[in-house]
Amino acid sequence: MAKILKIRNVSDYSRYVGHIDRHPMVSVINYAEVSPIRHSLNNYGVYGIFFHGEAKIDLTYGCGKYDYRRGTVICVAPGQIGGKEDNGERVDLTGWALLFHPDLLRGTYLETGIKKFSFFDYRVNEALYMTDEEYGVLSSLMQQMRDELQKEHDKQQDRIIVGYVGVVLNFCQRFYNRQFLVREQKDTDILVRFDTLLRDYYERGLQVASGMPTVQYCAEKLCMSSNYFGDVIKKATGDTASNYIRQFIVRLAENELASGNGIAQTAYNLGFEYPQHLSRMFKKQTGMTPTEYSERLRKR
Repeated sequence: MAKILKIRNVSDYSRYVGHIDRHPMVSVINYAEVSPIRHSLNNYGVYGIFFHGEAKIDLTYGCGKYDYRRGTVICVAPGQIGGKEDNGERVDLTGWALLFHPDLLRGTYLETGIKKFSFFDYRVNEALYMTDEEYGVLSSLMQQMRDELQKEHDKQQDRIIVGYVGVVLNFCQRFYNRQFLVREQKDTDILVRFDTLLRDYYERGLQVASGMPTVQYCAEKLCMSSNYFGDVIKKATGDTASNYIRQFIVRLAENELASGNGIAQTAYNLGFEYPQHLSRMFKKQTGMTPTEYSERLRKR
């Protein structure tokens, strides 16, 4: 059984790497000051943002392996497991780690706002690869946060630190958006695979037993997390993955109705539990009910 380091608080990780915290709920670690460090497979109870400048490490996240190289940002959230099990090896690192407890965000705009940063739920193979300039931006912010933590604690410090955390998250989002743009050809390939997957789902009749395909099902089949898959589709099409699926199903419904099938049979063929569910989706997507669509076809 793998030995797992439980990181209930930021201090659990800090103690492991030999860093002394100045705040009970946030830790900013300069790896150059604590290296060499031992590997650890971590069970996170805190948020973490990790990036480094030198080493190349093979990490395990979930069921997969990952090459953690220079300029890679890994973001983790409470409840996730990742890292590399301690094998006695020590590795020299440069770069930074930012860990913060969810309680730091209580009563602030990030308490609920952090949920919009979907990259916390990306799989590790969907990590962010920074340019040198982007690496410099995050490094500068980490240094500023550490400088603030060196000061005497006062009533404003927690708000200032939360502000820095928000800036870091927004920069990560900007860098991810840049990465999505340069992935245009790869994203086009994903759209082709997405369409193929949906067609295959219905050709195999999976909807009869399992109902309509979900975003989670499609993401898993395409080896992505639901959040990353959704963001890729949104960047590529301007629409959500769930709506893309609905549009695909409505096109199938149009074909069924055009071939003479009634609404109830069409709904059953496409995996709807009740015909009215199909009617609502059809009306929302096309502006008309299936009955109105069928009548229009007959008038042609």
